[in-house]
Amino acid sequence: MPSAEINGLTIGYEDRGTGPALVLVHGHPFDRSMWRHQIDRFAATHRVVAPDLRGYGATTVVPGTTPLSVFAGDLAALLDHLGVEEFVLGGLSMGGQIVMECYRLFPGRIRSLVLADTFPAAETEEGRAGRYAMAERLVREGMRGYADEVLDRMVAPYNTHAAPHVHRMMLSTDPEGAAAALRGRAERPDYRALLTTVAVPALVVVGRDDAFTPVADAEAMHAALPHSTLVVVERAAHMPNLERPEEFDAALATFLASPVRPN
Repeated sequence: MPSAEINGLTIGYEDRGTGPALVLVHGHPFDRSMWRHQIDRFAATHRVVAPDLRGYGATTVVPGTTPLSVFAGDLAALLDHLGVEEFVLGGLSMGGQIVMECYRLFPGRIRSLVLADTFPAAETEEGRAGRYAMAERLVREGMRGYADEVLDRMVAPYNTHAAPHVHRMMLSTDPEGAAAALRGRAERPDYRALLTTVAVPALVVVGRDDAFTPVADAEAMHAALPHSTLVVVERAAHMPNLERPEEFDAALATFLASPVRPN
């Protein structure tokens, strides 16, 4: 398991394959293993880099608050360390918001975007309060109660094959790391105007039965992005890359083969 000492952290990551770089950013409260199907598939054609974010997986936990800009800075520093200058950048849920922050900070390095089961709006007052409350709950109680409660929304109940892996990832996440990310996301900027300026191709993917980021959110991102393709994965909820990997990978493969093909 490779790791690097960057920004005062030990960052765990996967780096497999050769060819154009494909960087995959996991969601909350997961780790890079959520991309295991995509790493296996696309390492045959691409150099796939999948890090554990600050506070997750094998990367150092930093209590407090982790803004999306800090996650983006860690990612840029890791890619500098690995000698990756330009790349396709994809993320799911919180990972998709980190992708948007990366495009805000260093758009010249990004060849195209993959935004899966995510949304660009800033947090509402109610949502901000909810994220802070959940952060305190995770620190106080640990991850199990939360993981048990949200599993059927992360993975549709009919996709039983994906549930054990998703549940394990949530249980293995350090509560302090998860809480720091929640506090950071509570204060995230609004990326809706940014999306209208994106000059590179984008793939927007969403599970048909996603309750966290419904199809309507994906349709709005697709409408805002000038050069985007929208794919709705049937019989999937919030994690179509694990629930329906063949369908997700087929959409990603098509996009990677024809990255300048807008709808």
